[in-house]
Amino acid sequence: MTRQLHTLSARTVATLTKPGRHSDGGGLYLNITTSGARSWVFMWKAHGKRREMGLGALRDVPLAKARERAAEARQKLADGLDPIAARDSKPKVMTFGEAAGALIESMSSSWRNEKHRAQWKMTLTAYCEPLRSKPVTEIGTEDVLRVLQPLWTTKPETASRLRGRMERVFDFARARGQGVGENPARWRSHLDAVLPKRAKLTRGHHKAMPFDEVPAFLTALRERDGMAPRALEFAILTAARSGEVFGALWEEFDLEGRVWTVPAARMKAGRVHRVPLSDRAVEILREMEQKRLSELVFPGTKPGRPLSVMALEMVLRRMKLDVTVHGFRSAFRDWAGERTHFPREVAEAALAHLVGDAVERAYRRGDALEKRRELMDAWARFVEQQPQNNVVRLNVNSGGSSK
Repeated sequence: MTRQLHTLSARTVATLTKPGRHSDGGGLYLNITTSGARSWVFMWKAHGKRREMGLGALRDVPLAKARERAAEARQKLADGLDPIAARDSKPKVMTFGEAAGALIESMSSSWRNEKHRAQWKMTLTAYCEPLRSKPVTEIGTEDVLRVLQPLWTTKPETASRLRGRMERVFDFARARGQGVGENPARWRSHLDAVLPKRAKLTRGHHKAMPFDEVPAFLTALRERDGMAPRALEFAILTAARSGEVFGALWEEFDLEGRVWTVPAARMKAGRVHRVPLSDRAVEILREMEQKRLSELVFPGTKPGRPLSVMALEMVLRRMKLDVTVHGFRSAFRDWAGERTHFPREVAEAALAHLVGDAVERAYRRGDALEKRRELMDAWARFVEQQPQNNVVRLNVNSGGSSK
């Protein structure tokens, strides 16, 4: 290596066309091939043999950057290291999905039950699907906003938790030496300047369709083809949360016994929940079974992946309805309370809500499955009734059934 450094000027580099290696000093050369391709090469001698390492094409690496890389290589040599080995030994940058998985694994021992693990895994998988294959070092604020903004006003509680978990993922990656700079999911003095505060958003209730309008809505919904409309109809018939429907696996269903058993890991309350299935719910499952491609009952467009978390909301948007998927659970509860004589405890159990204090729940061994079956069958009969005059109008006021 020559002692003189920086012998090339930016103008010379831009105008040189003669094939060969043109020294900038310190082992840095601009290499020009006979075909006109131009790239940077760092050269040195080790044990009497010449070694060389490519530093990138000129179109991608300007002179100043090439000099920085050459200086780093010279420092490695001064430290007794092989520049090529040092470069190749750099840790692989984690993708967001890898970082999220490693974080969940590291935190599992501190969680009291499997529910927390399932909730973290679900939110960082389903909602963050667009980010999972991207290196954490390449994810910026705009990428984070594209995930959060669709949820920020419709599901503020979920969005807030998701943001916090995303922030933890980036902090974890940085602590693992992944080169993450400013945390793109940080709230204070960052996202709080872009997203409105939750206090201005949360009203305590999800926008719900009046239960008398649900039969007309389902009639219109059944005219739509596709996985998302069927998943939405199934969610309405079972009064299930959308996340429970997205993650439904065939192994959870007993179609002969007409029962869907949702494991504790996928339930908000962290308890196994048995859902009695109406005739129409079983019919939807039979239809999905004929199209079965994986263990998922309602698969998304990507192999092995569930429906997008926004798939059901998009069905409602395309139908120009200002309601939420979760709001249909409210419609079911209102109907059960106003149009039937089923005990409150049965209706709450159908929604997988915990009823009573800890002592009361300890003595209540059963889950009232057969009583809930009567309730869900009555709900199915109510929502499956045809609008008057066979006209589909979403403001139809139909009579309800009582039980």
